[in-house]
Amino acid sequence: MKKTLLTLGLLATAWSVNAADPELAKAIIKEKCHLCHGMEGESSNAIYPRLAGQNHNYLVKQLKNFRDGKRKSDTMNEMTKGLLDEEIEALAKYFSAKPALSHRVRDKGFSAVGEYLYKKGNKYSGIPSCKSCHGELGQGSDDLPRLAGQHKRYVADQLHAFGERIRTNDNTIMHTIANKLTELEIEALALYVSGIKVEEPEESEAAKEPEQRQL
Repeated sequence: MKKTLLTLGLLATAWSVNAADPELAKAIIKEKCHLCHGMEGESSNAIYPRLAGQNHNYLVKQLKNFRDGKRKSDTMNEMTKGLLDEEIEALAKYFSAKPALSHRVRDKGFSAVGEYLYKKGNKYSGIPSCKSCHGELGQGSDDLPRLAGQHKRYVADQLHAFGERIRTNDNTIMHTIANKLTELEIEALALYVSGIKVEEPEESEAAKEPEQRQL
């Protein structure tokens, strides 16, 4: 009987912790994240990444890398200092469940240059296609970032950081690609991925409207 009660108690505790995950995430976001990334992960400025809809495992890895100093950023290293693994898990679960949005792109011609590079690469300079890792629609994978709908400025900044080895994690493969990209190619790629829109079955039409921004 005691064993049964103990088991039920542990299950109840586990359930209550899981049930509290969204509230735990919201409390951390309100304290540490919302000024830059917004309460819903949409970010207040294009220099900060959109976290809404970002892949769960990728978010966990990046937050741990910031916390442990593997990825350098004075702001993020400070913001993640002391975060427990379960708090990071709660944040990743919260943001990854949010609908991923996109930008409306005005310059279709320039975006088409980015689309070509994204899907076919540049055989003349040895640049592989981006879709080979990040997918046809830029959704990434469990461990690779979603690029679809990300802010153009942030994507361009990260490509520069990879090329110049300023980005201190995930650099090995990305450096070999980014350091071959011209400024035009970086801007075209960043513009193209910012406008990739993936239709999510669970996303209502009403939820899609506010997300369109013109670039």
